[in-house]
Amino acid sequence: MEFVLHELINISIYSVVGIALMLLGSFLVDLVIPCSFPEEIKKGNKAIGWISAGVYIAVGFIIKAAISSPGEVIDAIENNLAAGLLSTVFYYAIGAIFLMIGYLLLKIINRRYDLNKEVGEGNAAAGIMVFGMFVGLGLVISGVIA
Repeated sequence: MEFVLHELINISIYSVVGIALMLLGSFLVDLVIPCSFPEEIKKGNKAIGWISAGVYIAVGFIIKAAISSPGEVIDAIENNLAAGLLSTVFYYAIGAIFLMIGYLLLKIINRRYDLNKEVGEGNAAAGIMVFGMFVGLGLVISGVIA
């Protein structure tokens, strides 16, 4: 019973941290894209919805890889919850930075249109494109961690 309780506590802590990091990731990407995500979601802006979903999925991949990666991270999680959480936040921070860099590079590469404007006006195709890039980056980063 003690093992089950220990696992339940770990699941609860990592779930709360994961939710907080996903929300923080969305907030950070919102800083790079010049429109307010909460306001745009209220308006039904599908592009922002896709982008938010991409951030949540990418961050989820990164956190999962950080938690389940072999070696030091697993040893830290098993031996010290605080060290495991610190490793998870470290990998998350790297991932969040690259999500923002990825968006900025995508914006620079696609000069035939203003990506910020397209997303702000609710162009779902633009949002899906950014979603795909975020999910792809999340997979790449999680692959490096694992």
